[in-house]
Amino acid sequence: MARRKQAAPVQMPPSGFNPDHGSKQPNGNGYLSSPILEKTKSALSNGRPTEPSPLHALEQPGFIQLVVCVAGIYASFLSWAILQERIFTTSYGTSTSPAKFEYSIFLNTIQSTFAALSGYIYLLTSSRSSTSTPPIFPSARILAPLTLVAITSSLASPFGYASLAHIDYITYILAKSCKLLPVMFLHLTIFRKRYPLYKYLVVFLVTAGVAVFTMHHPSTKKKSSSAGNNSLWGLSLLGINLLFDGLTNSTQDHIFSTFRPYSGPQMMVAQNLLSTLLTIIYLLLSPYIATHTPIFSLLSIPTTSSNTNELSSALAFIRAHPAVGKDIFFFA
Repeated sequence: MARRKQAAPVQMPPSGFNPDHGSKQPNGNGYLSSPILEKTKSALSNGRPTEPSPLHALEQPGFIQLVVCVAGIYASFLSWAILQERIFTTSYGTSTSPAKFEYSIFLNTIQSTFAALSGYIYLLTSSRSSTSTPPIFPSARILAPLTLVAITSSLASPFGYASLAHIDYITYILAKSCKLLPVMFLHLTIFRKRYPLYKYLVVFLVTAGVAVFTMHHPSTKKKSSSAGNNSLWGLSLLGINLLFDGLTNSTQDHIFSTFRPYSGPQMMVAQNLLSTLLTIIYLLLSPYIATHTPIFSLLSIPTTSSNTNELSSALAFIRAHPAVGKDIFFFA
């Protein structure tokens, strides 16, 4: 009978053995170590990890970039304000036949078109090669609030431009500084948002200061009743402009907080694109609206060429006075 070979005894692995990390041996300090663990420690101790963290790869904006952005904002607003006042207050005609530009919807269309194009160019150039361009309309749910923003922003500008015919530009700018009040009011009433007590105090002080500065006039010279009526009508138009501005800003805040990570450039393109479509539709339909609907009569709007056929009238005005075309181009 043949002898069988004795089976090797089963050996238990030592404590601390991990088949995924190799065998561990006690080091000089009495702790178990493995080759992989030692390589990791060596890589970390010699400098940076082998794979840099994405957080470190992002460039943080510096002080110079902040200064450039702030200077660009102020330069843009100052040039925009100067050109806006020039377009609506300058007489482009002769001394015997003065002519003023009165086509606010046409101007708003040109401005929104340029804003949509510049915003889209910024989206294309700012997107990295490894990432795709963010969509302008990421979902169907965002169309409703974006359309509301486009409508309110399109309606705000004509009321503001119309008020300049009855109030001076300093009053217009000072009243626009009170935009905090309608924005906060609409946040409280529509979006049910609450603010700290100090923010209410800041808004009240800013609004009160602007109102006192705007409404106070020296009593050295009495104004006629017609001038007073014009000022009151101008302030009323300006109040409607501020209301639409407040609704625009509060709805934009709601979009940014609801549809994250929706960015400012995406909002710029979407809002101005929708505004351009809305104003173009109005310009094309304005002759029909003026002659076949009672809207103009109900609102007591005179049926002149500047509002019954604004598109053709504005183009004819630019052809007759090329200087206004240059101002409109730089304004947009």
